[in-house]
Amino acid sequence: MDSPITLLFQIKPSSGIPIYRQVIEQVNRLVASGSLKAGDELPSVRQVAGHFAVNPMTISKAYSLLEAVGVLERVRGKGMVVASDQAATRSLRKRMELVHPILREAATQANQLDLPKEAVLQAFAGYLEETK
Repeated sequence: MDSPITLLFQIKPSSGIPIYRQVIEQVNRLVASGSLKAGDELPSVRQVAGHFAVNPMTISKAYSLLEAVGVLERVRGKGMVVASDQAATRSLRKRMELVHPILREAATQANQLDLPKEAVLQAFAGYLEETK
């Protein structure tokens, strides 16, 4: 069975995206989608770092940057929790802004591979259903 940390984060060290950025992007998406709500506690730095065998400073950096922009807040005795004022991040426009860079990159790669638009859209639709 997957642990809560595995269900929350999917860290891929070989992806080319720095691990701290992966954590930041995933927390932003989880908050924007409503999967993480105001007051929800995140796993501790030590738990995440131990689970994925990464440097604790990497996770701490991600959490600190999320705190600096108001996505997370530090609560004495609890650790990091989702900040209380997250309503603005849940709009469709804000959520779409989070996925635009990924879609743009996928479109660029599909065009470089000279793939037919219909095949790419069909594959994407399949992935959307598969990951629900």
